[in-house]
Amino acid sequence: MLKDFKSFAFKGNMVDLAVGVIIGAAFSKVITSIVNDLIMPFLGLLLGSVNFADLFISLDGRHFKNIDEAVKASAPILYYGKFMSTFLDFIIVAFVIFMVVRQLARFKKKVEAAPINTKECPQCLSEIPLKANRCKFCTSEVEALTS
Repeated sequence: MLKDFKSFAFKGNMVDLAVGVIIGAAFSKVITSIVNDLIMPFLGLLLGSVNFADLFISLDGRHFKNIDEAVKASAPILYYGKFMSTFLDFIIVAFVIFMVVRQLARFKKKVEAAPINTKECPQCLSEIPLKANRCKFCTSEVEALTS
């Protein structure tokens, strides 16, 4: 059983998948940092010094000055500012993956159709070589294709 697991775990595809997951996690952290540390502050500045991380709605109708005050009061809150940041993360990652898949599709070799080297016998409908004068199945005469 250990031998089977070893052969499964160290197959090329499994190792490639593990490397892809690790790189994906690191990429996700970089995108999150770009969104939270670069894009959202700039967007907040354009919208009049808004800090998106501090945007929330108290669901019980009470008013709080900041998130910490609402958390201390155990109020149910909706973090829509954090959601906007996370959604922007998703959009950026989805777009990058779309672009990578699109580029990979361009590099795939197009499969060319195999050359046709057989024809169908008009009598028995068997496949026979193009240059055949007779069908090898029913022995009827067929017109040979000369090239």
